[in-house]
Amino acid sequence: MSDDLPSWSSVDAEVRALTLSIAPSELHGALCGWMAGGGADAPDWLAKILADDQAPRAAEGSALQSLHAASRAQFEDRDFGFALLLPDDDAPLAERSEALFDWCRGFLGGFGLAGGKDPPLSEEGREALDDLARLAAATPEPDGDEEDEAAYAEIEEFVRVAALLLHGDCVLAPRHRQRLN
Repeated sequence: MSDDLPSWSSVDAEVRALTLSIAPSELHGALCGWMAGGGADAPDWLAKILADDQAPRAAEGSALQSLHAASRAQFEDRDFGFALLLPDDDAPLAERSEALFDWCRGFLGGFGLAGGKDPPLSEEGREALDDLARLAAATPEPDGDEEDEAAYAEIEEFVRVAALLLHGDCVLAPRHRQRLN
C-alpha cells in the first residue's frame, strides 16, 4: 500500500458521489484528528469521524479507503512523511487557504471525538491544539501576493507538524509507555 494520499479531486468526486456534506480537506482533517487522538482503526471509520452511524463504509479500493490507509501509514512513518490533503498548488491561494482552515476544523472535530475531554497532551501539544483552533476560526483573504504565499506555506508546515506532535502525545507516547511496563 502506498503512503501517498489520493488526489484531492478523486476524494472530492467520491465525497460528492456518496453525498457527504463535508469538503475533502475537512474530511481528511477529521480522519487525521481521529487518528491523532487515538481513535480506533475500524472499518466504520467514516461513520465515527462524521459522528453519523448511517454514514456508508469506504469501499475497498476507493479513494476514501486509500486516504485512510495512506494517512495511517504516514502517521507511522519514522521519516515524518505526513501530508495534508489540500488542493493543488496551482489552485488560487484563497481556495487553498480555505481548504487548510477546513482541514483544521475537521482535525479539531475528529481529535475531540477520539481524544475526549482531557487528552494526554504535553505543554507543546496544548499550545499546538490552541493554535489549530485559531486557524480553524480563520477566513481566507480574497487576494494574495508572494508574501501571502510564503505565509501559507509556513502555516501549512506548522499544521502538519502540529498534527504529528498531537499524534505523538496521544498515540505514540502511550504506546511507548506500554512497552516499557
